[in-house]
Amino acid sequence: MKKTIAYLLVIAAVTIFGFRISKAIDFKQNVSGYLKRASTANTIDLAEQELSRSIKYLEDKKMTTGYTSVIYKTPDEDVDFWYRNLKASQHELQTLNSSSALEKTNVLMKLRETLQETPKGISAFPNNTLWAVLMLFSVIGGFIGFVILTVEYDAEQKKKKV
Repeated sequence: MKKTIAYLLVIAAVTIFGFRISKAIDFKQNVSGYLKRASTANTIDLAEQELSRSIKYLEDKKMTTGYTSVIYKTPDEDVDFWYRNLKASQHELQTLNSSSALEKTNVLMKLRETLQETPKGISAFPNNTLWAVLMLFSVIGGFIGFVILTVEYDAEQKKKKV
């Protein structure tokens, strides 16, 4: 019975970690990957196209306001500010009418600086508190499961020696 509970705890922990990792991968595939491409684009059109993909995903998933914080709010976790900054960059790219290579380069450099940072924990947003609790329980449960399995294995080995 102890072994069954231990296996269930370990399986639950691994499953929760797996889902959390999949959330991070999903965010990278749909937002941060395109933001990186937008920040390294050599043309205004290409940068706008990649930035628009990210913004569309954020809007579809309603990831436009709030904080990624679980306990307290800090400026680097402000989703609203980050989103408004992305939208302002998108607007600037869409409305740039200059044919000056220098101005286009300046806009792309400014965009690159803007897209460098994302709010911490954004891939779990808007369920950061839920994921924090799940991760805490999975770490504790996984640890307890491994301890139980280790103790049971040790007890079996001692029985075999006797």
